[in-house]
Amino acid sequence: MSFLVQFTRRMRWLAADQRGVSAIEFALLLPMLLALYVAGTELTKGVAIGRKVTLTARTVADLVSRVSTTSTSDLQNSISAALAVIAPYVPAPMTVTVSQVKIDSNGNATVDWSCSYQGTARAAGSPVTLPAAFVTANTYLIWGESQYAYTPPIGYVLSGTILLNDQFYTAPRLSNNVTFSPSTCPTF
Repeated sequence: MSFLVQFTRRMRWLAADQRGVSAIEFALLLPMLLALYVAGTELTKGVAIGRKVTLTARTVADLVSRVSTTSTSDLQNSISAALAVIAPYVPAPMTVTVSQVKIDSNGNATVDWSCSYQGTARAAGSPVTLPAAFVTANTYLIWGESQYAYTPPIGYVLSGTILLNDQFYTAPRLSNNVTFSPSTCPTF
């Protein structure tokens, strides 16, 4: 038999052989499947932390708005309780700020007092831009803010650190405003 005939038969036999196709397809698709799995996991974790950041801002504003007078230890307890919301994620990259906003008779909003965990408290008297629906003359608002610096363990090379933040406003419930006395912010 000639070489050409043997070569042609061998090529037909190889073209018809299906024994290793599944293994080759799996080997080609495995890296893409793993990348999709890891990306999906990191995206889910980021969304979960983002939701907890929102809940933390709501919690700190809600807790402080439930009293007519607060103290340094009360604020420390309120902020600590709000930080518990972030569990099971670590609170180390989190910043929480609670402030009281005073709206004068002209509708100008300024910070009355402010305290922060791992951040900078807002300066008393500094102007605040509020959503129009919240501007009511001669009122006060409690303003809760939270921020989380999320660093995806796998996607850090592509995205870097992502700042997840939210804020929440609520009116004091037991009085017109929440008196902060003594006006010394807690240390953590």
